[in-house]
Amino acid sequence: MKLFPYGHATHPQWQMAAALVLAQLRAQMALHGYAANPTLALLYITDHYANAAQDILEYLGAELPLITDWSGTVGVGISSNNVEYFDEPAMAVMLLELPSDQYRVFSGVAPLGLGFEAHSALVHGDGSTPDITELVYELAHRTDSEFLFGGLSSSRRASVQFAVAGDGNISGQGAATGVFSGGLSGVAFGPGVGLVSRVTQGCKPVSKVRTITAADGNLILQLDGEAALDVLLADLHITLDEPQEALQIVRATLVGLAGVDGEPVRQTGNFGNDVTVRHIIGLDPARRGVAVGEQVQTGARMAFCQRNMQAARADLMRICAEIREELEPQEMPLQTATALAESELEAAPHPARRIAGAIYVSCVGRGGPHFGGASAELQLVRRALGDVPLVGFFADGEIAHDHLYGYTGVLTVFTT
Repeated sequence: MKLFPYGHATHPQWQMAAALVLAQLRAQMALHGYAANPTLALLYITDHYANAAQDILEYLGAELPLITDWSGTVGVGISSNNVEYFDEPAMAVMLLELPSDQYRVFSGVAPLGLGFEAHSALVHGDGSTPDITELVYELAHRTDSEFLFGGLSSSRRASVQFAVAGDGNISGQGAATGVFSGGLSGVAFGPGVGLVSRVTQGCKPVSKVRTITAADGNLILQLDGEAALDVLLADLHITLDEPQEALQIVRATLVGLAGVDGEPVRQTGNFGNDVTVRHIIGLDPARRGVAVGEQVQTGARMAFCQRNMQAARADLMRICAEIREELEPQEMPLQTATALAESELEAAPHPARRIAGAIYVSCVGRGGPHFGGASAELQLVRRALGDVPLVGFFADGEIAHDHLYGYTGVLTVFTT
């Protein structure tokens, strides 16, 4: 598998940004080691361009006639290698050269499972779709590995997804334009496409792990047999006698939930991959309960947590190190060893790194400011993973495995 050409740009006029992106793509396609005949494109735009989504897709499609399949979505922010574009007009494109029998673009009008056995899938979703969590779970269990990666669109304008399948319109698709709203879309991959993916958490536990011993819907009533509200007040060292101070601290506190058999906190003190972080949406003094933005069940494990820059940086570095370790063979030729040993600031993308391209989906609540400065999150990825082709977006919810997460990052690489 060759390196995936990619490009990114910002400009008040989408036509100018598209021209800059196309120039980068064409220059890379002419380089040795880069894919020269890609057929699949991933397109991410910020919501400044959302109302022009159809025009952008048609323009890029005409300029890149080799590309028969498109997938992507919109975000209030998008990302590429070493840079993020937040709250500004921008787009990023990556071109993938994969065997035609090893991927399939799907959408609401061309559902997954029609003549294609999916091993895994990149998924874009609309958070306003009813029962979106259940849809993600169902889709995951229609793949052989039960593994999804991706996220929910984030937009202050139209919430759009791109989905164009090169095998043409199928029954029920009609005159679909390739730009959709609602539901799920994305790209399903066959077993011949090598992927390595990790989830990074951005919160730090501020209490010990407890078991939910009584609950009603999304209201936690008891933790380890004690009234949930009393436990919350004790853990956060606050009192309702000082409501303003207490309210400020509660608003900054989240809940990390794991399943009945899950263990929310690693030995390192950080959250594990099976944890979903949800907001505290209310307190019930009458029932001494704590309401959270998720249906909870008796027996589940949980811990109160808060967003933490140091924890987020350390965990992001951890998943990058795990990916590199998984990709590095025990015995490697001199070319591979030399490429991996080069300074990250000097090394260009190289096939010897065994990463053809990467997709990074991060929470809208993360990004540079949460990591210490503009583009700091993407700079950390580059520093840890190396200089690799990368595109992505900032989501209203991140998808990994069969879960819908919050305050996380999902980093997935295509292996050569």
